[in-house]
Amino acid sequence: MSKETHKSLKKFPKFKSDKEAEDFVDTADLSEYDFSEFKPMSFEFEPKDKAVTLRLSSSLLEAVKINAGKEGIPYQRYIRHVLEKMIHGAV
Repeated sequence: MSKETHKSLKKFPKFKSDKEAEDFVDTADLSEYDFSEFKPMSFEFEPKDKAVTLRLSSSLLEAVKINAGKEGIPYQRYIRHVLEKMIHGAV
């Protein structure tokens, strides 16, 4: 893709939730958008067959929930995501 073509592409919008992203993808012409800054993402395909109980301070749990909200995902999924990144050295 030439620089000129790249400049004419729209910046991809940010979404506050999975629902917003799904609605956008259902209706948008994705060929008009610049995907050059996208990063690979892992998806949770493995079954969640083990439960873990953690005791957290109220302030830590609130910070986790805030960060999860910024990512547009539930806070327990966010905790798994952070743990996976730490285990795989992606932080």
